[in-house]
Amino acid sequence: MTVSIAHLGPSGTYSEQAAIAYRDRLQQEGQETALHPYPSIPQTLKAVAQGEAQIAVVPVENSIEGSVAVTLDMMWLLDTLQIQLALVLPIAHVLLSHAQSLDTLQVVYSHPQALAQCQLWFTQFLPHVKLIPTNSTTEALQHLEREKTAGAISSLRAAKLYNLPVLASGISDYPDNCTRFWVLSRQSSTVGSHTSLAFSLSANVPGALVKPLQVFAQRNINLSRIESRPTKRSLGEYLYFIDLEGDSHDIAVESALTELTAHTEILKNFGSYKVILLNQNNYEG
Repeated sequence: MTVSIAHLGPSGTYSEQAAIAYRDRLQQEGQETALHPYPSIPQTLKAVAQGEAQIAVVPVENSIEGSVAVTLDMMWLLDTLQIQLALVLPIAHVLLSHAQSLDTLQVVYSHPQALAQCQLWFTQFLPHVKLIPTNSTTEALQHLEREKTAGAISSLRAAKLYNLPVLASGISDYPDNCTRFWVLSRQSSTVGSHTSLAFSLSANVPGALVKPLQVFAQRNINLSRIESRPTKRSLGEYLYFIDLEGDSHDIAVESALTELTAHTEILKNFGSYKVILLNQNNYEG
């Protein structure tokens, strides 16, 4: 059976690099795989939720720009996906263009996350350029041939795939730029070093958030990330996404999750998983 892996496309995105890394792991185990690009993160996730693909690889957090909101929102909405693995990929942005020099650029395209990760560089070197968001870091690359005053933020791998000149490299605002990707499926997750949860509160009253957090503090469980997102039901109502260090089958974590149900309106456990650090150089070719 061929394992279909959905990811954000077109070809050349960082999501595809992460998907290739996961594909290589499966192939080493003797499994046949096929990559399937989708035009947006929501469509990538829906492909797995609706059975079109077995696996989705999507970005969830960047070290410069923070969480990928659409991924968190879709995880809560779909309610069927479990995290199988987390992949951390170093990000090295380059500016691709057929323009003769930086001074002739008028517009630059890319995914909103990539644009945000390079905003200080653009403020310093290209303050006059108009930044235009796209669905991915490769969506606009096919248009650069006819738009001689346009550029795009993408990867060195994308430059090679689309045969595009690199006008500037090392344009991330901070050198240690990396993105964490989740590998998701509808199967129950396996054991791991981290567990991800999300919950809503029954009422916005003093101490409503403190009580759920104390559940973990009292058991000496470290929270590596906490993020709030609007419920979209009413202004001032939020969902809370938490990453904790520990496996949901550990006695302390299992006890915390049991008690947590008493302090939350809805509690969702997205599973326990391992975190793997990738070497981008392995996926630039």
